[in-house]
Amino acid sequence: MKSNMKILGIIPARGGSKGIKDKNILNLLGKPLIGYTIESALSSKLLDKIVVSTDSNKIANVVESNYGVEVIKRPSEFAKDDSPIEEALLHTVEYLERGR
Repeated sequence: MKSNMKILGIIPARGGSKGIKDKNILNLLGKPLIGYTIESALSSKLLDKIVVSTDSNKIANVVESNYGVEVIKRPSEFAKDDSPIEEALLHTVEYLERGR
């Protein structure tokens, strides 16, 4: 019996960083750091849809131009240093359920 369950992969990528500025898009051995995560997700046989949740236009541009993965812009209130990741994940799911 085949399941109708769909599995969503959400890659959270916040623009702000206390440690390394723009770490998600820094080049590491020829590709942006976030590229390794996206490529792993794309090669997974388990995920039906992959999206990147970000508050950063720079990250969004790198993802859209290099990987063709849907980007969901995260509101700044879910992208602070002390914002729980669950808020960003829930925002992403609710955004997709609303159909934008």
